[in-house]
Amino acid sequence: MHDVFIGLGSNLDDPVARVRAAIGALGSLDATQLVRASSLYRTKPVGYAQQPDFVNAVARLATRLPAHVLLQQLQAIEQAAGRTRSLANGPRTLDLDLLLYDGAHIATPPLAVPHPRMHARAFVLVPLVEIAPGVEIPGRGAAATLLEALGTHEVVRIGDA
Repeated sequence: MHDVFIGLGSNLDDPVARVRAAIGALGSLDATQLVRASSLYRTKPVGYAQQPDFVNAVARLATRLPAHVLLQQLQAIEQAAGRTRSLANGPRTLDLDLLLYDGAHIATPPLAVPHPRMHARAFVLVPLVEIAPGVEIPGRGAAATLLEALGTHEVVRIGDA
C-alpha cells in the first residue's frame, strides 16, 4: 500500500459540503482506504484575490493505485463536482491535489509530486501537520518546520471533516 496525502479545497457552491463529499469519495476509490482526514480550515485565496475564501483540508490515503491512475481518479471526482479550469488560481467547486505519494519524486506531465508549491502554503501545511505531525516533504524537510517559518494566522479551523 502507498501512503498518500491529498489536498482538498473549494470556494463555490457550499464549499464545506463539497470538501466533505470529496473526502467521502476519496475513501470510496478502488483499492484505496481513507486513513484520516484533517479538520476543515477557512483560508484567504492565493494569487487571484477577488474571490470567496476557501475551505481546505488534507486527507491521508492508503492505496494500491499507481500515482498516475490516482491522479486520473482525483480529476474524475473534480469533474463530477463541476470543476472547470477557466482561470488560474480562480474560484472552483473542488480542487484535489496529490501532495505526497510515499516519499517519491515524480515529474512526468501532468503529475508533479511532491506538489511543487505545498511547502510554501500554510493552507496545505496546517491540515497536513494536523494529521501527520512528523511528515517530511521530500527535498524540503519537515512539514512542521516549514509551517513554523510561514505562520498560521491566515488559516482558521472551522470544524471537523
